[in-house]
Amino acid sequence: MQPFTQLPGPATAPRPGAGSRTGTDVRTSGAAPVLVAVGHGSRDPRARAALARLLDRVRELRPGLDVRLAHVELNAPLLDDTLAGLAAEGREAVLVPLLLAPGYHVTHDLPAALAAVPGLRARVAGPLGPHPLLVEALADRLAQAGWTPADSASRTTGVVLASAGSRDPRSAATLRRIAAALGERLGVTPVVAAYASAAAPTVPEAVAALTARGRHRIAVASCFTAPGLFAARAAAHAPWIAADPLGAHPALARLVLHRYDGADRARTGRPAAPATPSRELAAI
Repeated sequence: MQPFTQLPGPATAPRPGAGSRTGTDVRTSGAAPVLVAVGHGSRDPRARAALARLLDRVRELRPGLDVRLAHVELNAPLLDDTLAGLAAEGREAVLVPLLLAPGYHVTHDLPAALAAVPGLRARVAGPLGPHPLLVEALADRLAQAGWTPADSASRTTGVVLASAGSRDPRSAATLRRIAAALGERLGVTPVVAAYASAAAPTVPEAVAALTARGRHRIAVASCFTAPGLFAARAAAHAPWIAADPLGAHPALARLVLHRYDGADRARTGRPAAPATPSRELAAI
């Protein structure tokens, strides 16, 4: 599990009645911290809708939990506004980045946003990857795109794991771990991590490298939480099939709660909430 960043500030007294209709301060009422799922933001109108559907699944898995969506940029509600509102309500929060690996947004933007609201008690959970639930979602999206068990056994297939990319070396290391885990799940299929920006190899370079190894049926696995420019560019370079972004995949909803629970346990030392069985989630 990825480390968590804690940036507690001096508590400020909430205004009377903040946080509930009865005037009870939710800080002392035993309410669970708000889960703030933080997306990057995109000009693609499908992105916000995809994240909203993902959070609907999260709410179905954990009824009663206050789950809110925020964005680093481009889309409302913006993270700064969401955090200011939570501080005014006297709430606590756990920020769960809807990002797959460490990078500038996770290591700088989110802690900086918390530091700008010193009256808010909050933690930042680690990014979604690496984790077996993420690999489950990636493999399932490939299957939905047309990948079969026969393809996993073939010596002519390969997969490019496409992600946004970052100059942070920890990001590339994380994506290589995710690629290796996906490769293990697919059997003998090589999986090469590639990036839409800021890092190498690019998706076309990864495709060329697999082709040079005799892999001529190459799929692109979309390591993006939602549709957007980078996801579309990556899919356009697929020589064969391209998986959809992860979106509201059931395994991703479970992973969001897993990251939230881990950060909340670190805050309180209390045990995690009971996990929802996979068979129940599959019916949602």
